Amino acid sequence: MFLLINIIGLIVFLLIGVIFSKDRKNIKWKSVGVMVALNLLLSWFLTDFSVGRKIVLGAANGFNELVQIAYTGIAFAIPSMVHVKQMDFFVSVLLPILMIIPLFDILTYIGVLPWIIKWLGKGLAKVTGQPKFESFFAVEMMFLGNTEALAISGLQLRNMSKERNLTLAMMSMSCVTASIVGAYTQMMPGQYVLTAIPVNIINAIIVSSILNPIKVTAEEDTIAKIGDASDEGETSGKREPFFSFLGDSIMGAGKLILIITANVIAFVALAALVDKLLGLVNPWLSLEHILGIIMFPFAWLMGVDTGTAFEFAQFMGTKLVTNEFVVMGQITETVHTFAKHYQAILTVFLTSFANFSTVGMIIGAFKGIVGQEKNDHIAKNVGYMLLAGILVSLLSAATVGLFVW
Repeated sequence: MFLLINIIGLIVFLLIGVIFSKDRKNIKWKSVGVMVALNLLLSWFLTDFSVGRKIVLGAANGFNELVQIAYTGIAFAIPSMVHVKQMDFFVSVLLPILMIIPLFDILTYIGVLPWIIKWLGKGLAKVTGQPKFESFFAVEMMFLGNTEALAISGLQLRNMSKERNLTLAMMSMSCVTASIVGAYTQMMPGQYVLTAIPVNIINAIIVSSILNPIKVTAEEDTIAKIGDASDEGETSGKREPFFSFLGDSIMGAGKLILIITANVIAFVALAALVDKLLGLVNPWLSLEHILGIIMFPFAWLMGVDTGTAFEFAQFMGTKLVTNEFVVMGQITETVHTFAKHYQAILTVFLTSFANFSTVGMIIGAFKGIVGQEKNDHIAKNVGYMLLAGILVSLLSAATVGLFVW
């Protein structure tokens, strides 16, 4: 019964994309079908096969090991906050980012990550039949993050049509950054976090190709190389000295930690304020209840029984209006007691940057890269960006949920 509802939910989420499509006649159905089948096979392999489970568990353990290594540096500076029975969220989850982000930046500096991104992107383009750059970008933002991937693709974005720029803006709503996955695996079941990442990539391409189908000519179908001088659009291509580069990376990691901390504190406090004001109107009213009512049908369509669908819907809504860390922080102590299906779909749904605040980040990134016309086109389609992010999260959760019961 619940499996059937989950299957219906997957179809409904795809149909919502078709209903809101800007050009239904130009949707490449064969390509969409191939990508949906690929995601189903990938989810099945990573959740049902022992080899697949070992891969994601090994990757999750690898990220957890990185976090443990990072604690060595944290303990050197503030041992009183590490060697305790229960570390605070800031210390246990966020401070390890100070090591993990520079590590990924070093891999970029020496050319390892660019090489992986290039060939994964090309392979994805061949399998899915989608334009090369969109496939390349999907892989790129998985490792580097949405704004970083946009920043290093400046020349290409300026040469692309405003419609293709919108496609990339939609895709940017659904990424995660590899350097922050370690934080996720400290709070949620790591195997589902790692499963969500490749599934999100393909669903981002599926959703954007349905909502905003575009014909790309052979001349336009090119891939910009990461780190090219021309791609940066401003310098002669002389590489920054390593230790200067590393210092900037560490500073950037520190800023990111402060941004996440500020967002979590502000959003939790503002949500509490809204709840207080709503409580004055009616004691039953709260932000979580309102969001739960709105998202309830979508939660139920993922095969969650009616007894827990409302709670799940509240988590979904809270994540969309705040961010994933707010919800993860609320359930990190109890998530392992949830039913397997519930664990899987909730973790996958949370594993993305799809929320209202991400819209501002993406628009800000485009504003510094492309001209006014393209920027205005993206700003006029904020609703499509939000819809794309929500649909990808729903599709990914529903796809993985099919195989975990």
